[in-house]
Order: sequence, then structure tokens, then C-alpha cells
Amino acid sequence: MTIYTNKVSNVIDGYTMAKPLMPALDAEQFAFPLNGGLTLRGYRGEVSEGTPLVLLHSINAAPSAIEMRPLFEHYRDKRPVLAPDLPGFGLSDRPDIPYSSNMYARWLAEWLGSLDAPADVVALSLTGEFVARAILEQGLEVRSLSLISPTGMGLRTPPVAPNGSRIDRLLTSSWVGRPLFNMLTSKLSIRWFLGQAFVGATPEHLLRYAKETTRHPGAHHAPLKFLTFSLFTEQAVSRLYSRLKLPCLVLYDRDPNIGFERLSELTEVHSNWAAKQLSPSLGLPHWELASETIEALEDFWTPPDQGAMRSGQIGEHGARRESA
Repeated sequence: MTIYTNKVSNVIDGYTMAKPLMPALDAEQFAFPLNGGLTLRGYRGEVSEGTPLVLLHSINAAPSAIEMRPLFEHYRDKRPVLAPDLPGFGLSDRPDIPYSSNMYARWLAEWLGSLDAPADVVALSLTGEFVARAILEQGLEVRSLSLISPTGMGLRTPPVAPNGSRIDRLLTSSWVGRPLFNMLTSKLSIRWFLGQAFVGATPEHLLRYAKETTRHPGAHHAPLKFLTFSLFTEQAVSRLYSRLKLPCLVLYDRDPNIGFERLSELTEVHSNWAAKQLSPSLGLPHWELASETIEALEDFWTPPDQGAMRSGQIGEHGARRESA
């Protein structure tokens, strides 16, 4: 098994490190060279034949492929499964560049388009918007798109600060951005932020890895762009989601940071959209309600001509909202 680590020694880019960043998942790793000289790294399961399943982590101050661990562990010996660290996070390259939603869409289209077959994609939170952009703007073909606690479906519109704006320059500056990032990624802050996503106790190994990944060179570049809200798409329902033609599923419940008030505009109007409420959960149902999440995904992936879904028929992946 090839092991990639972000190797550092002493002080690099302002980070004092004693050891390299260890893998988020105990699995074989892969490396994919992206246009522009960056390398995307991630993890793959033991199965090589079949429709690929791609698990995409969220975007925040300390994300990585570990966020998708419950689904990865379930499917690793059942079907081809891949879980990357997106550029700017985890074991992937973390350059100081003006990260944007278009950039992430291009990277995803490039990597996903290189797979042997169109994948079933499961994306967490904001990353779902990037996949939608990749499909609509980059011509990416995927078999299906499942969104866990997606952004862009609430009534609140984020105050976007475009690249190069005064707020963007302020938040990404070394004298404001770095201290802010350090504050947001302190042990207490990470425990508080992750704690908002769990009804019960937050897994300690998730907390430890989130803290560790923020203490490596380049860890602050992409998260600071996230804080400017420039990675979000305004009016994502009309500009992105409603334009998708492939089968789409939303898994949701309550989330302290995002809303789902506009979800019905998709499920009640577009026959390719379905939704299932997994309760009680607060943004990461695949951790606390793993079996319910897996059942919902399996039902969604079942072709209509293979009989009714276990939790209720959704003809042609149709517009239906259910509660677990």
C-alpha cells in the first residue's frame, strides 16, 4: 500500500510540526495529477469492478476524507469506493491560490471524468454545489448525485465576498486571516463546531484528526476562502440544482448552520429529485444514523424496474419526501 503524508520538519509556513499528517482512513491511497501541477490524493477500497462510489467531504476549517468514514467502511469491500481529500485539505496539495467554486468544479470534473465509469457521487454540504457546477459547466457525467445536508437550499443567502474584494483581502491577509484561522481551529473551537453536527457525543477520533490536519503547511489557505463565503453560489436552487437532469437525492434533517426551506422547489417540481429526512440528526446523519443513511442510498440507487424501494416506491427517482 502506498502511503502519502504531508511531510514537514520543525517550522514550515508558520506551522511547528513534530510528525507528518497521517492518513485519515486505513486504506490504500491514490494520487491523481491535476492540470496546473497540483496532486489530488485520496483513499480507495478493496473492490475494483463495478460502478464507482465517490464520497466527497465538506468544506470548512478542518475537513478531510475522515468525514465520510462510516460510508467508506461500509462499502469498501462491496463495490469500488473512493474518498479523496480535495485540494487545500488533508493529504492533497494545499497551495496558496485564490480558491473558488469554479476551481473546485474543474478539479472534480477532471478527476471524476478519469474514472472507468460514471460514478454514484455522495457529497457532503457545500461540496454538492461544486459537483453540480462540474456537471453543468464542465460536462461531467455521473450516474447519480446524493447530497447530505447540502448548502444552498435555505432562505438565508450568504454575504458573498468575491475574490479580490476588500473583505476577501482582509480575511486572507496574514495579519487577520492567520490569527482568525488559529482561533477557529483551536481544540475548543473544533470541539464546539463539530459538536453542533452531532445529536450525541462527537467521536474523539474525528476531533483529533480535525485538529491535526489544521496544523500542517497550507492548512489555512482554502478555509479562509470558505470564511469569505466566496465558495458559495448565490441562488443555488435556481442556478444549479434545478438545472440538473440526473437522479438526485437529498438526505437531511436539522442543521444549525443551513436550512432546507427551498427543498420542496426541487422535490415537488422536478421528477429527478427525491429527499429523505433522517431524524434525529444535525448535519452528519451518516455518522449517527449510519444504517438509515445506507438504506436510503441503497433504495435510491435501486433501478425502478427492480421493484419497489424498501422505504417506499420512488418511481423514476421521483419527487417524494419521506421521513425516517
